[in-house]
Amino acid sequence: MPDTTRRALISCIFCLLATAAGAQETNPELPPELTGELGFFDWTVVAVYAAVMLGIGVYYARKVETADDYYLGGRRMRPSMVGLSLFATMISTISYLAVPGEVMGHGPVPALMYLASLPIIFLVVGFLLIPYIMKLPITSAYELLEKRLGMPSRLLGSGIFLLIRFIWMGLVVYTASRAVVTAAGLQPGALTLTIVIMGIVTILYSSLGGLRAVVLTDAIQSLLLIIAAIICVIIITVKMGGVGWFPTQWSDTWDTQPVFSLDPTVRVTVVGSLIATTVWWVCTAGSDQMAIQRYLATRDAKTARRAFLVNNIADVCVNLTLISLGFAMLGFFRANYPDMLGLVGDEKTIDYLFPLFVVNFMKFGMAGLVIAGMLAAAMSSLSSGVNSASTVLNTDFLPLLLGRNLDEKTKVRHGRRVSAVIGVIIILLALVIENVRGNLFEVTQKTSNLLVSPLFSLFFLALFVKRANTFCAMFAAAYGFVVAIVIAFWDLTGATPISFQWIGITSLLASVGAGVALSFLPWDRMSRNSRILVGIAVAISLVMLAGIFIAGIASRSGAAGG
Repeated sequence: MPDTTRRALISCIFCLLATAAGAQETNPELPPELTGELGFFDWTVVAVYAAVMLGIGVYYARKVETADDYYLGGRRMRPSMVGLSLFATMISTISYLAVPGEVMGHGPVPALMYLASLPIIFLVVGFLLIPYIMKLPITSAYELLEKRLGMPSRLLGSGIFLLIRFIWMGLVVYTASRAVVTAAGLQPGALTLTIVIMGIVTILYSSLGGLRAVVLTDAIQSLLLIIAAIICVIIITVKMGGVGWFPTQWSDTWDTQPVFSLDPTVRVTVVGSLIATTVWWVCTAGSDQMAIQRYLATRDAKTARRAFLVNNIADVCVNLTLISLGFAMLGFFRANYPDMLGLVGDEKTIDYLFPLFVVNFMKFGMAGLVIAGMLAAAMSSLSSGVNSASTVLNTDFLPLLLGRNLDEKTKVRHGRRVSAVIGVIIILLALVIENVRGNLFEVTQKTSNLLVSPLFSLFFLALFVKRANTFCAMFAAAYGFVVAIVIAFWDLTGATPISFQWIGITSLLASVGAGVALSFLPWDRMSRNSRILVGIAVAISLVMLAGIFIAGIASRSGAAGG
């Protein structure tokens, strides 16, 4: 490893350790019935796993020679590996904990509709989006926006992506670290140290070996995740003498989840779950650098489509397992610890019943295997996010800031440095993200998934609306962003909360609708003053919506203060 890269990584590590020393955190409240700890064999399994991941990063670091090698694996990656990598990237520890938690606390409808939406998603992404994307000689997905909509649109798209992924990765690292600390029964101060250690290990192997290291470790981690969850279901089945945990009637811990409702305050419906999942996946697969980077790492559109199919198949297998795990844990606690069911109503605790079960009821190193699975889900997401964010920064921003194009060796060197810096930022976010409240399933929709639709609207305009320009793209993203914020945080005005399932679809319709409508204007025949007047007119309704929302929040704050 070059001396400059080594010095950069060492500096990052010292920065993280210094931050950790001054950080404060709290441990989640643990029920007295569950006070187990990880044993020697469990910690050995976790340590071996971390060592293997680092070894893979060091091995592939020697094979990286060009920017294509580092960012796209030389565009020669196998579709099976790329598909597993995409799957492991998208199903993070948040999903690993949130799906069983959502099933236990609210009901199975969102998880089941997620599975039902996958065939629709494959058809749209595989045959409509991927062929367009694979025709383009690009490294960063946002190069496409510049070619069609201009440099401002490219920088806007890159900035939205980075904001989405920074928040998401911070939440992923925090969630996994809290799960490990909860399961191990560690002291509150261990949360910070766990976050730092996880981040450092991931920074090292992802910044050294580039995408090939990330894809291989993702494939390993996705298999480990599946095995760990299946083992938990098997153990519960053995302890209960069969599959008596499978629900035969609607649980009293679940919400009412109707097939359809136009009432936006109904938290979950069958149709709403189907639409929300489809919108999120199509928007993510068609605009997120982490997804597009994996398509580009394959040879052609057919191979990329096969990789996406592998992702969908793996998604089905794991989500079926996680749904079963939610059913199994609910049945287990109902049969053996009925007093514990009171925790199901606690949004802060329910998502962490899974790791508590693991450490108390799994022996002979198997608890370590499951904890390693949780770490795998987090680290695969983090490593992919770091690599993709590094790609965007090194491709979209650095040449612009430096005022010149970079040679291949310089791109790789900067890529490793940028990866290390990104890792530090993510870990710092994870150290302060404890303020995130509520069920993980819902919190994710209101934070890291908030801007997915506005980002996709830029790609929709670039790919399918020939008359679109920079003006259309900017206002499309602005409309989508404001609508998403208003829907997600409407409860801050004191009104009844609007379901998180409305965020993606309303934001998408607002952004795409605004962009398409504006594209019909005769821009090529309009004067500069005419364009300014149009901009003012278009902005009025946007400002009015934002103003009403802010006024509602201010009014509620004033009433509370009075």
